[in-house]
Amino acid sequence: MKLSIITTLYYSEPYLQAFYERSRQAVLPITFDYEFVIVNDGSPDKALEVAKRLQQADERIVIIDLSRNFGHHKAIMTGLSYVTGDLVFLIDCDLEEAPETLGAFYQRLQENPDADAVYSIQEKREGSLFRRVAGDWYYRVVRALSEQDIPQNILMTRLMTRRYVKNLLRFREKNFSIEGLWALTGYHQVPISIEKSYKGASTYTLSRKVWLAINGITAMSSKPLIFIASLGLLITIPSGSLIIFFLAQYLLGYTVGVDGWTSLIVSVWFLGGLIIFILGIIAIYISIIFTEVKQRPYTVVRKVWYNDDDSPE
Repeated sequence: MKLSIITTLYYSEPYLQAFYERSRQAVLPITFDYEFVIVNDGSPDKALEVAKRLQQADERIVIIDLSRNFGHHKAIMTGLSYVTGDLVFLIDCDLEEAPETLGAFYQRLQENPDADAVYSIQEKREGSLFRRVAGDWYYRVVRALSEQDIPQNILMTRLMTRRYVKNLLRFREKNFSIEGLWALTGYHQVPISIEKSYKGASTYTLSRKVWLAINGITAMSSKPLIFIASLGLLITIPSGSLIIFFLAQYLLGYTVGVDGWTSLIVSVWFLGGLIIFILGIIAIYISIIFTEVKQRPYTVVRKVWYNDDDSPE
């Protein structure tokens, strides 16, 4: 049995050496037939040079160098297309999730022979109060709006069979949430609870997290559009009923007052803002269509290093 360990690089220079050593110690009790697939997602530091030094000592390391930073999830999907193992262990190299958990993942998979993936669930969120509350509400909103059952507090680390990875790679859309693709792929997937540390900083800024949340919802679900239609119906029916009521009063000769300018202005501003908000949601879906129909590759691989310097580009 061959086992592939895949990770991505982005500001990963301080962690990569320790990640490799700890991961190698974790994989040896399971199998001696392994490979590391390391994807450089345009890391601005010297993480690529560290990976090359590691490869000089271990020929079972494959380095995929992307032409620029394309994003974490896209880099993962690109790296998965290069793995050759019967099992694939996906984990970030920042050491927030311990490589030593590989043994627990493998044991969990052995206990469930009908499963094709073991995914990790965070036991307890670390970090500031805002980080914990925001993360909790993110998953609540995604679960409410998504058409797929995405587990609460799911993490990146997971162990997958070869056939699961093969079918995961069949999804080729440019805008996606990798958590949504994991659910869409199906198969029997079992959870495992692990601890995740917080190193105090993250390359995911607040604006980037907000965009990931928006992209994850709109790329994987049409429910916001259905909610828009429902909201329009809820506004149209009462307002139409009021029009009929006031028209009937006018035709029957009742006097209708014209005071209440404050409520009128508030109503205009509310409906105006609501319309702009609805148009914004529709515009996001249109932008997704615009991106998808152009059929651009979601990553560009500059070069792949195997165990020599003459690897093909």
